[in-house]
Amino acid sequence: MTDEPTWASMSIEDLDPDPFVAFEDWWLEGVAVMAEPEAICVATTDDEGQPHARMVLLRERDERGFCFFTNYESDKGTQLAAQPRAALLWYVEALGRQIRIEGTVEKMSVEESDRYFGARPRSRQISALSSAQSKPIASRAELQAQVEDVTARFEGAALPRPSHWGGYRVVPERFEFWQRQAERLHDRVAYSRSATGWTRQRLQP
Repeated sequence: MTDEPTWASMSIEDLDPDPFVAFEDWWLEGVAVMAEPEAICVATTDDEGQPHARMVLLRERDERGFCFFTNYESDKGTQLAAQPRAALLWYVEALGRQIRIEGTVEKMSVEESDRYFGARPRSRQISALSSAQSKPIASRAELQAQVEDVTARFEGAALPRPSHWGGYRVVPERFEFWQRQAERLHDRVAYSRSATGWTRQRLQP
């Protein structure tokens, strides 16, 4: 046996029967030990079946799902238009935990996207209007010129949310809660959505 840290144990009984409640319980513990708890990995698939993963910020969550905001014409946006499914991964290294979420993806409403865009700092609104996300650009200077153009055009005026920018909601069909343990004998509990609610089962590591 090797020397490893002692990690918290986890059984099915330790987790709330509702995975959204279980997520919130872990979220509160994670926030206490993370510099940026909102950072979450989102994986999508293109029309050739190639997976793509990147970090985004989890900005909203409720019983409907987990939300992030981006350019609809970005790589992730075009992939989600073709294949409206995604996987999320939230990892808390200090606690030896991760939560996987898989499900369908839907655009948030215009009203929800407008509200979030309007609450952003002005500099980030300008960034959203200035950048054709994921498209090639010759230099940083060219990008900065686009920022300066938008800044000048909207000087003294409210910035409109671009129609190609807004929120996505991942609607979960499956959760998996993972707790690190010694000798790779990790604890895993999966939730699957059924017609009557959620079912749970323990998985082998």
